[in-house]
Amino acid sequence: MPEIVFKGKEYVYNHHLTVPYRPLVAQPGKGVGAGSSTLAGDLNGNLVIHGDNLHALKSLLPRHAGKADLIFIDPPYNTGNEGWCYSDGVNSPIMKEWLSTNPVDGDDMLRHDKWLCMMWPRLVLLRELLSDSGSIWITLDDNEVHRARMVLDEIFGEDNFANCFIWRKVDSPNDNKVPVTPDHDFLLCYAKDKAAVSFSPMVAPGILDAYSLKDDSGRLYRDRLLKKNGKNSLRRDRPTMYFELEAPDGTYVHPIHENGEEACWAAGEKAVDAHRAAGTLIWKKRQKLGKEVWEPYTREFAPDAPTRPYPTIWSDVPTMRQAKAMLTEMFATTDVFATPKPVELIERIIALTNTDNALILDSFAGSGTTAHAVLKANAKDGGTRRFILVEGEAYADTLTAERVRRAINGYAWSGNQREVLLEEKITYTQFKKADAWLAKVEAIKAREGFAEGDLADQGSTKHKRFDKINVKLDDGVLRVEGEKRISERAEGLGGEFTYCTLGEPLDLDKLLSGENLPSADALGAWLFHTATGGSLPALPKDAPEWYLGEAKDAHVWLVYRPDLAFLKSPEAALNLSRAKSFQSWGREHDAPAVPKPHLVFAPAKYLSNRQLKDFGVNYAPLPFALYREG
Repeated sequence: MPEIVFKGKEYVYNHHLTVPYRPLVAQPGKGVGAGSSTLAGDLNGNLVIHGDNLHALKSLLPRHAGKADLIFIDPPYNTGNEGWCYSDGVNSPIMKEWLSTNPVDGDDMLRHDKWLCMMWPRLVLLRELLSDSGSIWITLDDNEVHRARMVLDEIFGEDNFANCFIWRKVDSPNDNKVPVTPDHDFLLCYAKDKAAVSFSPMVAPGILDAYSLKDDSGRLYRDRLLKKNGKNSLRRDRPTMYFELEAPDGTYVHPIHENGEEACWAAGEKAVDAHRAAGTLIWKKRQKLGKEVWEPYTREFAPDAPTRPYPTIWSDVPTMRQAKAMLTEMFATTDVFATPKPVELIERIIALTNTDNALILDSFAGSGTTAHAVLKANAKDGGTRRFILVEGEAYADTLTAERVRRAINGYAWSGNQREVLLEEKITYTQFKKADAWLAKVEAIKAREGFAEGDLADQGSTKHKRFDKINVKLDDGVLRVEGEKRISERAEGLGGEFTYCTLGEPLDLDKLLSGENLPSADALGAWLFHTATGGSLPALPKDAPEWYLGEAKDAHVWLVYRPDLAFLKSPEAALNLSRAKSFQSWGREHDAPAVPKPHLVFAPAKYLSNRQLKDFGVNYAPLPFALYREG
């Protein structure tokens, strides 16, 4: 397979391993719901995370590795006008030299290399977070889509490329001074394992229009000619599909075209026998070649749930203009976010992946569209989908999270309500009757309380249905509209989330000195993940103190409190009674024939390794066990 080569690749290839683990820190009062009101927060529920997304992805691994069913990201397109910065802190002179030319702009000759350096470690971590049956969706344009394909082929495997969709993002030319304007974005889709991923077809009620007949039970059906028409429909094209069938009167019928040429059937003999047995082989008399003949049909019943494959060109999804209008409505200002994606775009991806309890991750969250789409999908079908958003910019609280709050709780909005009072296409003949049309317009104004001579858009609104009357002649259509300013409240979709920031990195020296002692939850989650490669499971109800969870091959324990005096005391050591209790608890929960060993993290131990082996215990000293991280 071809490999993409770019400047700095050797430095970022394994950079994700050196990214420090920074625990998630809940910020009470910034989320919504009971789980967001405590310092611990609900780190297994919906999350909005403010922080560098590379560090945030590393922070998610202990609880969410291999659990994301759907990942949607909208990274910088690298147009040269975005002003994004490359600042991953890779410890190499070449990277540090690059920082002197930040932010990246169109004059930066290495901007494509920087973009690839930025994306590589993030895509590696996103793959670790993706479930075996999950898929990742990435929006891009022509600036980087071809390079992204090569990177994704390398990280995910080219066999796991699922499809490339095209979304029509604009519905009007955005620059009339150029001959061609880009109306579309690309939407790349890759799977963790293409053989394991499952996509749902598109609901298509319009299919039922083709079934115009009803049987006695009320089922819709249609009858289709058994004789094949069109391409490859001659006997010589498919000789095995040319055979005789017995008609109701005992005569035998062959497939013959209207011009007398020998044709072929659209189904083989076994399929025809199956139709005959099911009662769906239907005979009708028709006129052919000047005489009445029997013609066989197959009866098809309408599907209970009509579907069709999703097309790869999405021109029926709202554009960026409608997405901006939604944000304007939610925030009552036009100055919100430059390039939002429409909720309906992500709703379609959610519908296509069709998992009503999916975990959905967006590490370039922007205006928070992904969370809004998840909340809408849950409200629609009662699903329990969860979202995780990551946003590094300062607006993570005031825009990203605020949009989620408003979507959950509802929001007041103001807008203009319009009603068409007259709409007529003006032909040349009608144009010659301009006085009559002007009289019609004035009559409408008078009827609505805007007397002739009033300023139509400034008249008194007392006892009037509208604030103003708009008269337009556009593309040969005369349109008179009444316009009224209204204020309403959009109902909330329900739900909750926890707002988090990133804590201080786990640092061995600071742990040794007691300068920075992470919480037991944060340290435990990270140690469990690094020791087992898995994500921290939910604790059983009868879990004793110090128990972290059960991994595939071991029970994992952590004797720790964020208290330097405790960590230095004999109480924190792994002793005989503790080893016995761990072994005893394990025996109660394991199958008798296959007891699992115990991995115990603790600051000290009072037993030899040989003694611990008798209890099925493997000891890992704290804080030195942190050397295993990465």
